[in-house]
Amino acid sequence: MANLHEIVQWCNQTLKTNEFKDYAPNGLQIEGRTEVNKILCAVTASEDAIDAAIEQNADVLLVHHGYFWKGEPYPITGMRGNRIKKLIQNNISLVAYHLPLDSHPTLGNNAAIADLIGLNHLEALDPFEKHPIGNIGYLESPLSP
Repeated sequence: MANLHEIVQWCNQTLKTNEFKDYAPNGLQIEGRTEVNKILCAVTASEDAIDAAIEQNADVLLVHHGYFWKGEPYPITGMRGNRIKKLIQNNISLVAYHLPLDSHPTLGNNAAIADLIGLNHLEALDPFEKHPIGNIGYLESPLSP
């Protein structure tokens, strides 16, 4: 069994969340159980992901796209309100990492995709960024559809 706050602290340090200006908060967004036995991962904190977390008896839903984006209205109502209510009622924590996950050189989305399709000699799209989000790479041979 792991501790929620130790997991979040490790993720925050590993992904260097304090070095990003992001459109949404990174890290713990909704606190549920502090003892963690099961983590369910998804791209977005969608209704399907939340229902799966409930069905799987997960303690944490770890996502790339969480809640509380800049520019969103502050009231927690409607679809978002219902989803957040489900998480709270089922004592499931929501943890989200956006740009820090995009840019991580080994754990990040772009790194995983580059590895999956076999890109070599990766370079940053914008070499002047402290933590580049996208990569340019080269294929050894063409990919078939």
